[in-house]
Amino acid sequence: MTLYKAAVIIPTRGGAAKLHFPLDALEQQTEKDFQVIVVCDGDIDGSAQVVKQYKERGILNIEAIVFEENQGRSKALNAGHQAADAHVLIRCDDDLEPNPNYVAEHVRLHQGDRETGVIGLVHNVYPENSYARAYGYFRDEKFRLDAYAADPNSYWHFWNANASLTQEMFHRLGGYDERYRLYGWEDVDMGYMMHQAGAEIILAPELESKHHIAATTTASRAIRALHSGAARSLFVEKHGTDVLKNPDPAGIWGTAVKGVAKLATEKNIKIAGNTIDKIADKLPPKISEKLISLLVEASAYAGIRYPSRARKVF
Repeated sequence: MTLYKAAVIIPTRGGAAKLHFPLDALEQQTEKDFQVIVVCDGDIDGSAQVVKQYKERGILNIEAIVFEENQGRSKALNAGHQAADAHVLIRCDDDLEPNPNYVAEHVRLHQGDRETGVIGLVHNVYPENSYARAYGYFRDEKFRLDAYAADPNSYWHFWNANASLTQEMFHRLGGYDERYRLYGWEDVDMGYMMHQAGAEIILAPELESKHHIAATTTASRAIRALHSGAARSLFVEKHGTDVLKNPDPAGIWGTAVKGVAKLATEKNIKIAGNTIDKIADKLPPKISEKLISLLVEASAYAGIRYPSRARKVF
């Protein structure tokens, strides 16, 4: 028998300045029977002290797990999930700002007889800059519209920073794969394992949450695409190309993507991204959007073809 209906697990690294987004929102939840576990993946900025301040406020059942040094997002997620004493385990990244019914809806969607995995998409919040105007707002809305229109059998692709599963399912699957140390894909991997295990994956519009996104420039978005492309290689190695085919962009656009990818190193991506942001507002909006799209897609392709170019771990 678990102590709480739900546990909210928040992995963080360098998140002291943004933890207030999820923690303030969690203080306002309609459901009160839940715990919060913040896992500091190496406390480099006083994040544990932020958690202590919220604990002293006495509103949340909150605790911190602090790693002495960076061990990766998957290991942080596993530590939080393993420490939870709750039936429903909710992942909530440190830059999300969920609605007041966030915990209640996650819990409700796990009340049926069938084992489920629950996903809420995120609604990115951008600073008002050239990247957001030319690319961010448009792509964010398009992604969500495409996701809601997708075949339910493919919902596992969208497992993300706002998702939940039961404690029993987490332990059955063995948790997040700790080999994912680059940016992303530990979440998609979990979604696919849930799908393989026969769980019903629910994409719930009512759980859509604000996301105070870190990638707010063309350079930062494209560098993350490079890292994500490299991390994708582990997913394909693990599950095969029958599950996820390797991209092979064709036509004039594909030739451009492949050409730019050959030059896409972290240094060159940063230079190109900063240059695009400087001129984006001076160009026709569609041209600016295409330039940013080209750099992002080429960077992702470079990560797939040349994974050693992605050097940062998360």
